[in-house]
Amino acid sequence: MFKKLITPIQLWLLSRGQCVGCGMPLAKANSVKHSESTNKITCSCGRIFIYDTQKRSYRRALFSEI
Repeated sequence: MFKKLITPIQLWLLSRGQCVGCGMPLAKANSVKHSESTNKITCSCGRIFIYDTQKRSYRRALFSEI
C-alpha cells in the first residue's frame, strides 16, 4: 500500500528533473557519460539516475548500471 502512494510522487519528481530523495534539481548533480545516448547522474544524497538524452527523461539506475 505504501508503494502505491510513493510511486506517483517519485514519477512526478523525475518528470520535473528533481531527485526523489532530496528534491535537488538533477541538472546541478554530477554527470558522467554512460553510453552514446545516456548520462549517469549522481545526486549529492547518493542516489544514481540515468538521463536519456534522446527522450529527455530521467529514471532510477538499475543495479547492473551502477
